[in-house]
Amino acid sequence: MIGTTHNVLITGAAGHLGGKLMDHLATDPRFVVSGLDIHPGNRENLYAADLGDDGSWVGCLDGVDTIVHLAGDSAPEASWKSAIRNNMDSTARLFHHAAEAGVSRVVIASTNWVQGGYRFRPDRLTPALDPLPVNAYGVSKLCCERLGAYFAQYRGLSVICMRIGWLQRTQDNRPGPHMDMGRWGQDMWLSDRDYLQGMTAAVMAQGVDFAILNLISNNIGMRWDIEPTIRLIGYNPQDSHKAEISLGAQLKSAALKLANVTVPKFSQKYMRRW
Repeated sequence: MIGTTHNVLITGAAGHLGGKLMDHLATDPRFVVSGLDIHPGNRENLYAADLGDDGSWVGCLDGVDTIVHLAGDSAPEASWKSAIRNNMDSTARLFHHAAEAGVSRVVIASTNWVQGGYRFRPDRLTPALDPLPVNAYGVSKLCCERLGAYFAQYRGLSVICMRIGWLQRTQDNRPGPHMDMGRWGQDMWLSDRDYLQGMTAAVMAQGVDFAILNLISNNIGMRWDIEPTIRLIGYNPQDSHKAEISLGAQLKSAALKLANVTVPKFSQKYMRRW
């Protein structure tokens, strides 16, 4: 699969995650890197593309070995309209054209929001655990994972779905109590270097037909299982964080658990008696 150089195309390459990865791969002589983005700016080897529409961007797939698909609406509060067009439909279109162009692998950005409903539950968050999305964004990324499974099985694409943790845009991506969502937020922290090493490993991995993998730093006490990521693609996390939870954050989490888990369970049990 890997020749003397590996041609990688990154979608969403002008964004937060895409820009970091494009800069990183561009310094590695093993890769020839190009990118697509709806707002490409003046960056070299970065081309304008709206993946929601078929257009000239399809020609950019010629000769590509691997696509890293980071484009889309990444907001947890994304509307259904945006999640359907920019995540589900665009990813289906990209998979279709990738298969037609003879691309070998597609690495897609999925999300921990696919299992967001487990926030206040004790389950170990393995890739095999049943999905439990709580918003349109999580549902759309679950759809993208299932599209990947289909194209891997029926069109021969190698597809790796990376459930990428929290790589902050602010605070120089330093973890700590400033992060939202209490322990849940801090435990899904992903350092820059772990992100870059993990995504590079996904591009280079051999013998993977289809996989869904957690990409989180090796955080102390976290519930996310990164052992399959280490075993299947050679992920080698270097960073870790132990959550720092204030009393206020603990009380807020307890109130949210009461509202989202305890009360609904009690209500369901009570209603079954009628």
